Amino acid sequence: MSTDDESFHPLGEEWEDELETMLDDTEYDSELGMDMAQDAMRVTKGELSEAEFHERYHEDVMEEFGEDERPTKEAYEAAKEETKGTVSRMLDAFDGDGEESRREAMKKMGVGATAVGMGAFGTVAEGPEQSLTEAESGSHSETKEKPDTQWGMTIDLERCDGCLSCMVACTEENQLDQGVNWMYVMAWEDELHSAGGHGGSGGNESEGHSGSGVYTDFNMGSDFNMLVRPCQHCTDAPCEKVCPTTARHTRDKDGLVLTDYDVCIGCRYCQVACPYGVNYFQWDEPDTDYSEMEEEATMGEYEYGERWVDARAPRGAMSKCVFCPSMQDGKVGEDKVGTTACETACPPNAIQFGNVNDERSDASQHRDHPTKSRAIVHLTNGTESSKSAPSPDQIDSTLSQDDDIESAIEKLTEGSDGSFDEGVLAVMKAVEIVSEGLEPNEEVNDTILEQEQQVLASVEAIQQYVDLDSEEALEELQLGEGTEQDAQFRLEQYAGDPTSFKLLEDIGTHPNVTYLGQEPGPEAEQVSGPTKYEDVGLLDKRQEALNDGTVGWQP
Repeated sequence: MSTDDESFHPLGEEWEDELETMLDDTEYDSELGMDMAQDAMRVTKGELSEAEFHERYHEDVMEEFGEDERPTKEAYEAAKEETKGTVSRMLDAFDGDGEESRREAMKKMGVGATAVGMGAFGTVAEGPEQSLTEAESGSHSETKEKPDTQWGMTIDLERCDGCLSCMVACTEENQLDQGVNWMYVMAWEDELHSAGGHGGSGGNESEGHSGSGVYTDFNMGSDFNMLVRPCQHCTDAPCEKVCPTTARHTRDKDGLVLTDYDVCIGCRYCQVACPYGVNYFQWDEPDTDYSEMEEEATMGEYEYGERWVDARAPRGAMSKCVFCPSMQDGKVGEDKVGTTACETACPPNAIQFGNVNDERSDASQHRDHPTKSRAIVHLTNGTESSKSAPSPDQIDSTLSQDDDIESAIEKLTEGSDGSFDEGVLAVMKAVEIVSEGLEPNEEVNDTILEQEQQVLASVEAIQQYVDLDSEEALEELQLGEGTEQDAQFRLEQYAGDPTSFKLLEDIGTHPNVTYLGQEPGPEAEQVSGPTKYEDVGLLDKRQEALNDGTVGWQP
């Protein structure tokens, strides 16, 4: 293993030491696992080619595991010529129903991963002074054709209220054991951002605009700095590169990074190679027996048939967040395609899931137009704290041709029980001005564009009675001259102008989760959040459940 003093792992030396200790408890070669993980991250950074990586470890992998199902050097070079992925092509080697499951023959020990130090996500492991370009190194991103579909998320951390509903929903949907958390919701603070000091990036009372109904505090989430950490479903996933059996693989049709439980041998090399700390090892028998699970909720579609990739893992296999492949495959209803359990369960709509390669998807709309999307979500969310847009039917039953802007606002306000005011109308009109005119895709659940259509329909209904484009109306609504710039400024005062980031983006994994809000700094530390895990029936660490079930264990 490398003798450098600095850790190769982005999560730091302490995390790296824990991983090495974990490997020491297995029957597999710890040094090989650590070395492969380090070089897998060099591949994502463009310092080492896929072909070189395979050739460097082929003999060692064969000696340790008796097999090396990773695509060969020649396969990578051929795939580079065709610009197509290669890993899924190897899955037909495991397509026989009569083959005895490898995991049944393995004897493995260990415990699952848990939350990691927050500061790790604010730093990046140091690379060499001069790294090779992708073209020079032949990095993995060259071998993958960009698919039409790439499932991913945009998570608005300033809407997250820390209720842990997403974690509960994930646990229930996937029938996970207590403490096996496929996602984490963490509160944090650092020298610049203290716990309890967060109020979102929306507009506060602004001099000269009070009373407009728009410039009030847009408190979208909790008073904590939050981070939600599912699997990032990286386009260039180091965990896939180190898997000797191709159990960990990226599905060609939609970019999901999955684990074939029937092929996984539990070597845990993927856990070491993951920069984000999201992998778990199922060392004991799961609480939910396989016979109690619905088949359609466990099987995923492949070029070579269906494999067991969804829901909780069997004993001796690795698991992690899978972005609900049974939903994406339409096995639980077409209306579930383009959704996940955690997204559906999130009360403040902080999680937006979808095809990040489609500009119409919720994830893309929220990523590319966060201010507008925030405003739309707030106008249509239906919570008690939301100011909502009236429906066209409400407008038609309330307004008349004799109305001007002032009387229309007064009538709509009176008929809305306080959920409508001048400020809401200003935001609705601003949404119309900045709208790109995209319509939702009927085949996929594009909720934000559907909600935008609702807002636009309401604006159109109002404009049947009142000219909102007149100079007087624009002045009343404080929209300047009605330009896109004026409208965008109005929306930013209402919903903020959040920064966006991806975790550890600089290491080259190309994660498919984008965050809106404050990024943790290098000195960030996890703190107690607004909701305790035990209050919602969760455990922070799997080890707690394992210890409680061990005879003679004492804290």
